Amino acid sequence: MRTVVGTGALLLVLALAATAPGTPDAGANLDGVWRTDGYGTVLTVDGRGLQEYQTTAVSCRKGDFSGAAAKQGTYDSDDGDVLTLRPTPDGRRAQLSDDSSVGYRRLQRIGSLPAACIHSPSTGRLPSSDPRASFDVFWQSFEENYPFFAAKGIDWHAVRNHYRPLVHRDTTRSELFDIFSRMITPLHDAHVLVQDGNRHYGVGRPGTDVPGPELDAKVKKFVIDRDLKEATDRQDFADGLITFADLGNGLGYLRISDFDGYDPDDDSYSADLTELGRALDTVLTPVRARTMQGLIIDLRINGGGSDALGIHIAERLTDIPYVAYSKRARNNPADPTRHTRPEPIQVIPAPDPRYTGPIALLTSGSTISAGETFAQALIDRPGRTVRIGRPTQGVFSDILVRYLPNGMSAWLPNEEYLTRTGRTFDGTGIPPQITEPVFTIEEFAKGRDSAFDRAMELLTGGRS
Repeated sequence: MRTVVGTGALLLVLALAATAPGTPDAGANLDGVWRTDGYGTVLTVDGRGLQEYQTTAVSCRKGDFSGAAAKQGTYDSDDGDVLTLRPTPDGRRAQLSDDSSVGYRRLQRIGSLPAACIHSPSTGRLPSSDPRASFDVFWQSFEENYPFFAAKGIDWHAVRNHYRPLVHRDTTRSELFDIFSRMITPLHDAHVLVQDGNRHYGVGRPGTDVPGPELDAKVKKFVIDRDLKEATDRQDFADGLITFADLGNGLGYLRISDFDGYDPDDDSYSADLTELGRALDTVLTPVRARTMQGLIIDLRINGGGSDALGIHIAERLTDIPYVAYSKRARNNPADPTRHTRPEPIQVIPAPDPRYTGPIALLTSGSTISAGETFAQALIDRPGRTVRIGRPTQGVFSDILVRYLPNGMSAWLPNEEYLTRTGRTFDGTGIPPQITEPVFTIEEFAKGRDSAFDRAMELLTGGRS
C-alpha cells in the first residue's frame, strides 16, 4: 500500500500489486483491452505502454496512471515502480504486479473499451462542468468499491438521499467539497480522503492521531533522550526513518516510522529497498543475529508506505516459511459481500542473516497502513512475538484513487487483509496483547514510556 501519511495528508503511489511467480511470456501478445477483477478499472495495452480507465455504472474516466513499455511484459511507471503483466498461455487472462506492493491483480481480456469510455469518457449523462456529475461519480465510486459500510453502520443510500438534493447546477466548488467532507466524516477511515488541489479532508479513528513529521520528531527525541540514553551503537538509516540501538543485556531496539521515502533523492521502490537492505545488513550482522536475545520493534508512530518492505523485514525474522496474511478485494459493484479469491502473501526466509528470537512489538493508534500490515505479518511469525501498547489505526487496504469530472479526487479502500482464521482488523485496528499507555500527555509530563518499559521487562525476564 504505497501510502505516506504526513501533515494529515495521504500521498499515493498507485499500487497495482506485488511480484507473482514466473516471467512474462515473450511470445504472448499483450496488446488489447483488459478488465481487472474488482478495482473498477480497465487497462489498454499497446506498444507505448499501459493506460488506465476508471469505470463505474455512471462513468468512465481516463486516469492519469500510465506505464511506458520497457520490454516485453514490463512497464516503467512515472513514479519509478516497475509493473509486470503476465498472461496465461491462452492469452485470455493475466496478472498485473507492481514491485512496490504485495499480491497481484487478475485481469480478463475484453473485446474493446466500454462504450462509456469512448462516447462519454468522464461524466456519464451530465456535463463535466455540472457539480451533480462529480457528486454522482463520487457516490458511485464508494457504492461499488467501499467494503466497510455494514461494519461501520453506514447506510450509504441514505447518505445520497440526504446530500444529493443539496447539489445543483450552481453549487460552488467550495460547497461541493464541504458536502463530500460531511459525507465521509462518519466513516472515520484514515484511508478515505477528498482532495481538491492542495486542499484535502479526511479523518481517522476517534481518539487517535494520524502521524506526521512534527509528531514523529517529538516522539523520536523523547525516545532517544529517555529510552536510548544508555544505548550503544545507535544508528539512523533511511533518511532518519529507521533507527537501531543496542540496549545491552543482549537486547536490540528497532524503530521504523515509515515504509517509504528512504532516499530523499530517489522516490522509487527500488531505492527504498536498497536503503532498507543496507539498514538490515548493518543491524542483523551474523554475530548479532545469532547472539541477540530479544528485539523491540517500535511502530508506535508509523505513517505507512509499501507493504512489500514490511514483508522483506519479516523475511529476516524467521527461519520457517509462513503466510503473513491473505488479501482480497471487493469484486461486485452491487454486492459488498462478494470478493476476489483471497491471495496468500508468503514470508520466505531470506538468505541473509536472520533473527528468530523473541520480539516485543510496540503499536498505537498512530500505527497506520503499511505499519499495520507489517504488524499483521508478525502475528503468525514462528517464535515469540508479543504486541504491547494500543490498537493500531485500523486501515490496511491499498488506496483506490478515483478522479472526478471537476478535477477533484476521492481516495478510498476496497480491500481486506485476512488472518489465517479469516479475520480482518479494519476499523478496530490490531489489538495489543498487553495494553499500556502510549505517548499520552501524562506519559510525556512524567517522563514515562510504559510500553517500552514493559517490553524491556518481558524480554529480560527481570534481569537488570
